[in-house]
Amino acid sequence: MEGKKDETKSQQDLQMEALAALEQARAMPHGPARSEALKRAGLLQMAVDTQGLQFAKRGRPRKT
Repeated sequence: MEGKKDETKSQQDLQMEALAALEQARAMPHGPARSEALKRAGLLQMAVDTQGLQFAKRGRPRKT
């Protein structure tokens, strides 16, 4: 059998891709294409953020 490729990207790879997309979008002239590029860069940044550390909620524990 063929070895499966790990298709998940590391957090660093996603961060670099998000920064590159943001720089490219900022260099574009104003218009709909730039807006779409900025949206894509925002989505990539949100993907990076979701892979980050996740902490427990603060405050008192729930009453059971």
